[in-house]
Amino acid sequence: MKILLIYSSRTGNTKKVAEAIYEVLPEGSVICPVDDNPSYEDYDMIIIGFWVDKGLPDVKTLKYMENIEGKKIGIFGTSGAYNDSERGKKTLERTRQLLEPRNEVIAEFICQGKIDERLLERYKNRGPDHSNPMTEEKRKRHEEAKKHPNANDLNRAQEVFRKII
Repeated sequence: MKILLIYSSRTGNTKKVAEAIYEVLPEGSVICPVDDNPSYEDYDMIIIGFWVDKGLPDVKTLKYMENIEGKKIGIFGTSGAYNDSERGKKTLERTRQLLEPRNEVIAEFICQGKIDERLLERYKNRGPDHSNPMTEEKRKRHEEAKKHPNANDLNRAQEVFRKII
């Protein structure tokens, strides 16, 4: 089985998960950033990694996904949200809907990852009157996100993709 693993990473989180998944893929698999715009035609399966932006894959990944058709797909993402959060589940669901029915999504994974410092700076300045204000719960989640992806996250990602090979 020929596998292409592409990823987009803003802070290094998704790249870290991509490299961990790549370690368990069969020999001959290819890994590269989405910026390289690799052709997917000659591959049996495509694994797509992305950082979450407003509940969806980042713009570069969305653009790459637009033309994929007739492939088995694995998806994974990194987000500031907790691993088991409703937001994470919805992100995977929305991503799956973007790919199906033109493709078959056979694996999915999402984990928490540190948030871009520039975004955190913008959050800090939001007052209680803002439509999406900074709260104590959000501060705690942002602090927890700095610890991810950790070894447990990487092992879980490897296990998800090991099962489909």
